[in-house]
Amino acid sequence: MPFVRLLQDGQLYEQEVKENSNLVVLAGIKEFPKLRYGCGMGKCTKCVSQVVKGAETLDPPNWKEEKMLGKLLEEGFRLTCQLTVKGDLELVQEKNFNTKGIQYSTAVNR
Repeated sequence: MPFVRLLQDGQLYEQEVKENSNLVVLAGIKEFPKLRYGCGMGKCTKCVSQVVKGAETLDPPNWKEEKMLGKLLEEGFRLTCQLTVKGDLELVQEKNFNTKGIQYSTAVNR
């Protein structure tokens, strides 16, 4: 099973997950509880994370990620709700990512 490491606001969370899992789905059913997320559909960007290791195990960014993240994809930013975990993964998720130009939806994050 893939091993996921999540560094979030200075705290490290580590957990094994089933292969072909979506971390936002797991967070929603309390099987990966620390992950920050919102809509689960790629619209709010609340789940944005920077992939530090394991990017090669992920599918290429889809049109939702391209639309919401643009050039930030080149820096390793991804929408966690759009990822299928196929191998070991290391992510960073910080509250200050919006300073990088990521636009959070006001409809979801009021």
